[in-house]
Amino acid sequence: MTLSSTIGISASGMDAQSQRLRIVAENLANQDTTGSTPGADPYRRKTITFAEQVDQDTGASTVSVKEIGQDMSDFQTRYDPSHPAANAQGYVKTSNVDSMAEMMDMREAERSYEANLNTMQITRTMMSRTLDLLK
Repeated sequence: MTLSSTIGISASGMDAQSQRLRIVAENLANQDTTGSTPGADPYRRKTITFAEQVDQDTGASTVSVKEIGQDMSDFQTRYDPSHPAANAQGYVKTSNVDSMAEMMDMREAERSYEANLNTMQITRTMMSRTLDLLK
């Protein structure tokens, strides 16, 4: 494995984690949405799945987004008979987004992104020092 392939591996990790952060941000932004009519479903939490890919030329493993799916867990309900989306019993379906779980996902993605960035910076420094030695 070469130093330049190390940068590619780190870049793929950073790209995957940035997409994960976008999904987390979308989930958090929509956590309080409800359906617009009685019985309508509110925002459903999105999930992200990663896949490993092996570069045949270098044998290096990279990561990519395999799928952006939906969390099929049940919606929460709250009693609010004045809400336009309330059913006959006065309950409104709310999103299945759990803000604590999203915050933990965000922290994990942030740390993974930072680790890949540090790896890329160290690799770049090593390449620069190697060029300086060759002068």
